[in-house]
Amino acid sequence: MDASVFVKHRQRVLEQMEDNSFLVSISRRGEEKEVEAKGDVNRNYYYLSGVIEFDNIVVLTKINGTTTEMMFINPYDEFKAKWVGAPKSKEEVNAISGIKDIRYLSSYNQVIERLLSVVTNVYIDFIPNSIDSVLTEDEAFAKKISLKYPWVQIKNARNLFMKARTIKEPEEIEEMKKAIAITNKGIQAILSNIKECYEYQLESYFDQAIKYYGATGYAFTTIAASGKNATCLHYSDNNCLAKNGDLILFDLGASLNMYCADISRTFPVSGKFSPRQKQIYNIVLKGQELVFKSIKPGITTRELNQILINYYAVELKKIGLIQEDSEVSKYYYHGVSHHIGINVHDLCEYTPLKPGCVISNEPGLYILEEGIGIRIEDDVLVTENGAEWLSPQIIKTVEDIEEFIENRRN
Repeated sequence: MDASVFVKHRQRVLEQMEDNSFLVSISRRGEEKEVEAKGDVNRNYYYLSGVIEFDNIVVLTKINGTTTEMMFINPYDEFKAKWVGAPKSKEEVNAISGIKDIRYLSSYNQVIERLLSVVTNVYIDFIPNSIDSVLTEDEAFAKKISLKYPWVQIKNARNLFMKARTIKEPEEIEEMKKAIAITNKGIQAILSNIKECYEYQLESYFDQAIKYYGATGYAFTTIAASGKNATCLHYSDNNCLAKNGDLILFDLGASLNMYCADISRTFPVSGKFSPRQKQIYNIVLKGQELVFKSIKPGITTRELNQILINYYAVELKKIGLIQEDSEVSKYYYHGVSHHIGINVHDLCEYTPLKPGCVISNEPGLYILEEGIGIRIEDDVLVTENGAEWLSPQIIKTVEDIEEFIENRRN
């Protein structure tokens, strides 16, 4: 993306900072536990800079109403260049981030000491950590400041990033659309080869396709869950035989330059839904359509979830699956929506939705006693007057799925 996007990101954060303060964000390994990838940097640091390299540090200051932006990077190292590659130069970092004041890490401590002598607040980009864990780099830094500069107040920058990252820029939405398009290629590859085989074998078609079409990573670890495995929300073994007669649930997504797609689809291994599978599938699909029609600025994801629960309470009684409203939770036990961005579960404010939010719409039903687990998930942009599907091209209806598989087999 153009450097202007990251300039806007920094401005969003700087606007929230108190006067006479500075913020530190370090390019450590990211906190996204669901995926391991080369260059999996701290997402808040990436949000500020757009540079995918470890050890770099972004420092933002607001002192007497004046703001500055600095970035500290590794110098060229001939030995490392031969073994793992050369770090980006100052000129390259400037072109990506738009930050003009770029220095080497050797000057970082001196700059921080000078800033600590004039500020009253320091925002630190803490990574979530349990109370009994070893101190992280950020926590050790905060402890040192508290001991040596007790008049300086330590603040958690996480709240600044939550507010800043909630609304996506148009360029970020376009990046997510590209990630979705690549994800669609992977889903088509699965459908083109679906048959009785092991879950990981079907997953492999997705892997190959998204790499071929330019994905820079996975948004999260793929779920390929057939039969009763699909009733486990975060099943990830992907090592069972997907049998004819089973449904197989895929929860997957490519990422492109850190921006994520998050899509779920449920397909019949044989190519044909049974009458019961079709019945349950269409209940879930109509629930997704109802939630989509309800998305608008001002509504919360909690309210969207309740709309779905109320709908299920009626529909599941009609088919004899439940008798009481309270029984819905036996067959539907997750939320219908979360924010998506540079994390698949993005760091955002869970306040009433605003135009520019990107969220999932993912109803599901999980009937263990029948070996049926169905989830249908798409990505949605909240607009001024409602919502826009970001993944409308991805096959979804029973009829379209069966026709696609049949055409590929003939």
